[in-house]
This record gives sequence, structure tokens and C-alpha cells, in this order.
Amino acid sequence: MQRTTSQEALIAREAQLQALLLRGMGGDGRAYREFLSALASHLRAFLGRRLSQRPGEVEDLLQEVLLAVHNARHTYRAEQPLTVWVQAIARYKLADHFRAFARREALHDPLADDEGELFAIENGEPAQASRDLGKLLQQLPDKQRLPIVHVKLEGLSVEETASLTGLSSSAVKVGIHRGLKALANIIRGLRSDEDQ
Repeated sequence: MQRTTSQEALIAREAQLQALLLRGMGGDGRAYREFLSALASHLRAFLGRRLSQRPGEVEDLLQEVLLAVHNARHTYRAEQPLTVWVQAIARYKLADHFRAFARREALHDPLADDEGELFAIENGEPAQASRDLGKLLQQLPDKQRLPIVHVKLEGLSVEETASLTGLSSSAVKVGIHRGLKALANIIRGLRSDEDQ
């Protein structure tokens, strides 16, 4: 009984949002503003769950998604479920966000301020290995690289990674498996090139 009530509430909420969007697309500015406002609260929760590790980024991404919804509103068809249409846009923007984040992390290599550090006698192999791994990972597609980074390097669980990336748990596991296999092939290829 409780499940039916919550499903009915979801259906009613989607119908209400759809009606506001369609009225807004028909020229009713007030209805369109109501649609964006209501949609923003739903999207904020959706994005908040997926960016739980970086909550400060939710509002910026929310604005990007709302802008994308606004710009793509002409593609919406009344016969299609509003949830599916909005989620596709939100997931696309979320994937863009994670790609940009991964690029920023890969490019972030702060210069040392300590003059003495230049002449410190240390083994630089761990730092070199980290840079080499970063270069190797950049050769993988996001659906393989991000699960490896989050699960294998950062120590997040499969479920946390799924929530963070928007992938399913099984897609995260498959991404790790295929990504590690691809990395092994890349490394084998590099070694055979070095032998020649």
C-alpha cells in the first residue's frame, strides 16, 4: 500500500511538472518559471546524491543542467516521460562534470616553493610511477578510467563510485575489469616497443 502511494505521488508530480513545462512552452512565462523552480529542487537532490563527496559543486552543476534543459526544451515531446528526458540531460551534464574534474586533477601538478626541495636527495621513482599511471589512465575511456580511479586508487566502494559517476554498480565492476585488462595490454605494447 505504501509503495503504491509513493508511486502515485511520483506519477502525480511528473504530470504536474509536465503540465507546467507544456504551458511554459506554449508561452505561459509564469508556468515556465514554476516548472524551473520545481525542477531545480528535484535536480538538487538528484545531483546531491551523486556529488556527495563534493557537495560544493552541486549548485554550479544544477545551474548547468537547468540551462541545458532550457536550451533543449524544443526537443521535448509531450508523449515521452518527462523524467526520462530530464534525467538524460542531467546524466550527460554530470558525465561532462566528471570528465572535466578528472582532467583538472590530472593537470594539477603544483610547483614546489621550497628551494631546498630541488636539491633534496630522494628517490623520485614513486612520483614518476604516479605520473606514468596517470598517463596510462588517460588513454582509457571514462567508463573504465573513473571506476579504476575511484575504487582502486581512492578506495571508494563500488556503490559509492556508482553514485558518484552515475554508472550502475555492475557497469562500475565491468569498467574496472575491462580497464585493467586494457591497461595490461597497453603496458605489454609499451614493453614490446621498448624491446625493439
